[in-house]
Amino acid sequence: MKSINASGKTVEDAVKAGLKELGLESSDVTIDVLDVGSPGLFGMFGRLAKVRLTVKEEEDDIKIEMPVLTLGNKGLSVLGETERKAEKKAERKKSEPKPEEKRAESAKEKPVSKPAWMEATEKKPGKSEQPEMPSAPEKPAEQPVESVETSAPRKREPRRESRPERAPRPEREPRPEREPRPDPVPVEPDLPPLDVDALSESGKRAYNFLRETTQRMGVNVDIRMVESEEQLLIKMTGDVLGVLIGRRGDTLDALQYLTSLVVNRGREAYLRVSLDSENYRARREEALRRLALRMASKARRTGRKVVLEPMNPYERRILHSALQNNPYVATHSEGEEPYRRVVITLK
Repeated sequence: MKSINASGKTVEDAVKAGLKELGLESSDVTIDVLDVGSPGLFGMFGRLAKVRLTVKEEEDDIKIEMPVLTLGNKGLSVLGETERKAEKKAERKKSEPKPEEKRAESAKEKPVSKPAWMEATEKKPGKSEQPEMPSAPEKPAEQPVESVETSAPRKREPRRESRPERAPRPEREPRPEREPRPDPVPVEPDLPPLDVDALSESGKRAYNFLRETTQRMGVNVDIRMVESEEQLLIKMTGDVLGVLIGRRGDTLDALQYLTSLVVNRGREAYLRVSLDSENYRARREEALRRLALRMASKARRTGRKVVLEPMNPYERRILHSALQNNPYVATHSEGEEPYRRVVITLK
């Protein structure tokens, strides 16, 4: 066998160089790669690819055709392999139908398909060709069915743990009846104009004292009064009377006390002095009566005593009189003046 070694930059270049040298095709040789080669670094220090080409040996195939004996019209004849193949091919062509016959047969077998619009019109019946609806079958006469009691399977209820019995709730006490609101204190009518010359000695003292005091306070007032054997009722009216009344009537009470000292100085019988301004006393009395009823309801609701703020004897007396007929509470005063106060307790 003839073989050569060839080299090149790549394996393909080496194979091409070897085939060119032998003058053969790649199918006529056997290729063995001896070295794949390497391009190197930046094209330097590279290594060529090497292959070995070996020429293949030619083998002569000897084909022996066996004769075939055939019996035909002419008698026995000896046919070779090639003749026998040609004869079979001719018989096969005779047995196959012609292409025209094939098309005719396929046309007969395949039904002609109609267009979609023709099928739709044929399938849709007209008004006169509507199919008759089959009549509903007659229902058989209902026979009485005997009621059969079927017991449904009972569901097992989960066991409930026994809970401790709750203690009975205490009965609620009935709500206390609302105390009726006191009737509003009627406003006393204005007193007639004052005639200073017609006043008694005590009346003149009270008038002069109040006139001088209010002038020093810078308040212009109109003073009117009514005298009796046991009481001297004085009323003051004007534009700015808040200064004379003060916080919760403190200033008015102080003026009343000083006026009482001036009037009763040197008198044997005590004369009670009552000083009022813009009907403050009546409005204060009404407010105290409402406070007394509200605090009485609180004491009854809570079951505890209620202690009010310190008040003067006049206001404490109003509270006692407002609750003296109440069937549920009682009142009394505790402490020393000026810090004496009213206490409301349950009976």
